Amino acid sequence: MLGPRRVDVLALIPLVAIVALVGLVGTLVFFVAQADATRARAKLATDALWVEQTLHFQMSVDEDQLVRLALDAAAGAVPEVLAARARLHVATNPETLGIRWFDAEGRMVSAIPDSPGAGEQALARQLLASGAVTARPVYGPVTGGVVAMAQRISAEGGVVVATLSLPIMFERHIPWWIAEQYGVRITDASGVLVERARRPVAERAPRHGISFDPPLAGTTLEIMAYDAPPIFGATALLAAIAALSVFAILALAALHRNATRRRKAEDRLNAEMAFRRAMEESLTVGMRAKDLRGRILYVNAAFCKLVGLSAEDLVGRGTPMPYWAPDTLEETLARQRQLAEGPAVPQAFETRFRRADGTEIEVQVFEAPLIDASGQHRGWMGSTIDITEAKGAARRARAQDESLARTGRLVTLGEMASTLAHELNQPLAAIASYAAGGLNLFDQPEPDMGMLRQAFEKMAAQARRAGLIIRRVQDFVKKRTPQLGPLDLPEVLTEAMALMAAQARENRVKLASLLEGRIPPVSADRILIEQVLVNLIRNGIEAMAEGPRAGNDLTVRMARVDSVVTLEVMDRGPGISDAVAASLFDPFTSTKSEGMGMGLNICRSIVELHHGRLVHRPRPGGGTIFSFTLPIHPEGGLP
Repeated sequence: MLGPRRVDVLALIPLVAIVALVGLVGTLVFFVAQADATRARAKLATDALWVEQTLHFQMSVDEDQLVRLALDAAAGAVPEVLAARARLHVATNPETLGIRWFDAEGRMVSAIPDSPGAGEQALARQLLASGAVTARPVYGPVTGGVVAMAQRISAEGGVVVATLSLPIMFERHIPWWIAEQYGVRITDASGVLVERARRPVAERAPRHGISFDPPLAGTTLEIMAYDAPPIFGATALLAAIAALSVFAILALAALHRNATRRRKAEDRLNAEMAFRRAMEESLTVGMRAKDLRGRILYVNAAFCKLVGLSAEDLVGRGTPMPYWAPDTLEETLARQRQLAEGPAVPQAFETRFRRADGTEIEVQVFEAPLIDASGQHRGWMGSTIDITEAKGAARRARAQDESLARTGRLVTLGEMASTLAHELNQPLAAIASYAAGGLNLFDQPEPDMGMLRQAFEKMAAQARRAGLIIRRVQDFVKKRTPQLGPLDLPEVLTEAMALMAAQARENRVKLASLLEGRIPPVSADRILIEQVLVNLIRNGIEAMAEGPRAGNDLTVRMARVDSVVTLEVMDRGPGISDAVAASLFDPFTSTKSEGMGMGLNICRSIVELHHGRLVHRPRPGGGTIFSFTLPIHPEGGLP
């Protein structure tokens, strides 16, 4: 009878996480929608209040002017002065259509402009009939978007009346950013009195009203958003999240069932694959597997050829082995005891083997722990390389080196070592990066062979590039002319910037190129010019990294000037001090904390070999510009 089925708690974790995520996102969407609605209402009310205050302010300006005219008339100012002030106010405030004076009987005695108005006389007579003398003007009804306001000059005097155009006031004093978002209007019990709207207002659009009484009795100022808020936005988002969650749950269920079937098959294969994988790491060297007691379990053909014995003679043999050299027997046995008793960590050592024909060879052995599918240490896998020739060559080379003159050797080695170390830094770093990526791919259960091929192709390209650099530097040291030919500078710049892209991203530097017009081919050596660009770009990135920087951009500008092409590498670093500028291109001079001081000296030498000149100057706004010129190829220049 089968026991109760065990629940896989780990398999439920993604499901619980998805449900929790849906709930959290739904709650977040709800609160965000509520917050957005609250902010929209607050903004609408704030904007309405702002418009109301703006219109009140402008109408108070017109009221103040009307009061001043009434006071001046009461004080006996001459009509010409009053007319001049009225004209000035009408000119500076276009919403004031006109100003008119009426005597104590309600007859118009003067008008600015001279054309007669409509409705002003009725308001003036109404004010005279009331007998009231108010501190502020009295407004009449709004008719056709126009409203009149009247101010009594004195108890025995007449009335001064101003006519205001509310549409003009809306156009002049409601700013464009309000008009782009809202429609604005003034209403009363009879309907809309005046309105400004650039397009129709949606029926359910948000709106806010503020009483506009005073100054206009019984009126309301209302602003309305053009568009109604989206109704289905949050609902659609929640529906999409729920649909994705259901899909994820179904996918998890399918993956769990598939993983269960695959796990059973993998358990049967892991024991064999763990053993085979260690041997397949290298097929070009001698491979030998042994258990913890030192008994040989497996040898490949290369190992049999190395020691001159067959696999039948070796497999199953225990210590001592027939290929151990007699004079190293004690040392080898001690090493075997150390492997058996010590930690299961990889080890490497050199020793000597005696072949079946009696000859002795020097070998290098790499021992790696042999781990089975359950993670148990079952033995050791050894890779053996014949280094007899290499050791002999090394001994001969040392003997030959000792016969050379010490002074000449130090000068040559010093020059080549500093140059090659600086110039080969980038290709060797790229090779190391691609190799690390390839090893990471090997560690995957199912390596992507396409990506592995790309990694090894790029490693090969960088190795070829390093070889070309070595040959070019040797030519330079021997004072030989570089291999000049037509060179496409934009293409070389693209490769150089791609090579420095990773370092730029690491230091938050944005690389950019600026090509002014068509760039003709130049007469130059591709490898040497690429090294100049890489060195200058790297120097700029490192200068910006050490700071302080004036920006994040490093731009390479390229332009044709007469018979040459000018290249400028413009960084945003701290610049170059006057104390360093005079000796910047000298060997062993550097502005960087860990710089060797060889890069700029090499760059200047390369540029001068191309009949160009490398200079520097401050960059406007902060930073440094390094510029150099290259001659245009005779057969590739612009006509």
